[in-house]
Amino acid sequence: MKNTFLYPFDLSFYECEQYTKTYAKSFYFSSFLLPKRKRLAAYAVYAFCRYADNLIDLAEKKSIKDITDQFSRLKNDLSTIYHNRNIHKHCAFTKTVLKYQIPQEYFLELIEGVLMDLKKNRYSSVQELDLYCYKVASTVGLIMCEVFSYTNSAAHCYAITLGKAMQLTNIIRDIDEDYKIGRIYIPQDILKQFNYTENDIREKIMNESYNEMMKYLILYTRSLYSIAEYGLGYLTDDGSRTTAVIMLKIYSAILDKIEKNNYDIYSRRNYVTNLEKLKIIASYVFNPFEKARLAKLKEEIRHWH
Repeated sequence: MKNTFLYPFDLSFYECEQYTKTYAKSFYFSSFLLPKRKRLAAYAVYAFCRYADNLIDLAEKKSIKDITDQFSRLKNDLSTIYHNRNIHKHCAFTKTVLKYQIPQEYFLELIEGVLMDLKKNRYSSVQELDLYCYKVASTVGLIMCEVFSYTNSAAHCYAITLGKAMQLTNIIRDIDEDYKIGRIYIPQDILKQFNYTENDIREKIMNESYNEMMKYLILYTRSLYSIAEYGLGYLTDDGSRTTAVIMLKIYSAILDKIEKNNYDIYSRRNYVTNLEKLKIIASYVFNPFEKARLAKLKEEIRHWH
């Protein structure tokens, strides 16, 4: 798209689709498994989320006041949409949040999360990072729960976990890229635990301490994916569940790539190719054993809720 900062409350469903196609290739790739009405709704909420994230990317080009003013406008218009249906009533976002009754608080928490990047560029503890991951990623999972629809509200806690896992995957993959813009998301207590320093990140050092830290981070993130799998069976089986499964598997595959490349995130971009994505889709859609495994997980958690 020529203009990457189109205001989300001005966009049609078609424009939201183009926005998603440009910025969320993995989700766009998986979204064709959704019914059309849900697919378009997902694009509409994604456009909002991406717009908020893009505003933060302007931090080096605009003053903090300019950016906070833009966020104030976004929050004010968001509130107006929820309290006055005649405002922006023809835009894709308004139609979506009203149709699927998506709580306004999810979007407000997402805004709080992305604004954290204006205030913080280091995280002292795992707990601090966990809060950040919840606000910028788990909220998206909760939003998508409402679009996908579910049979049990317990789906929410698993959506939260999946969001955190996906955000941690991004953080692990993008350590070098984030450092270049002045951010280190790996908590300071983890760096200290593995005797890996900010200077090591700057110098792109891949020593034994680095390898052990990466093994730990990947193992922890995988544990979150394993937990999140238990909630997939609660999602509607109209393509929604399959889309969530595919997204989980694609993001998990990024961790596989990092391991395959000996934890090298400094000299290469670890990503899943379109061909690999097709194989991931086929390995689930045409594999009755994998579907049976997830169905078994659903049966197990009936005893928990």
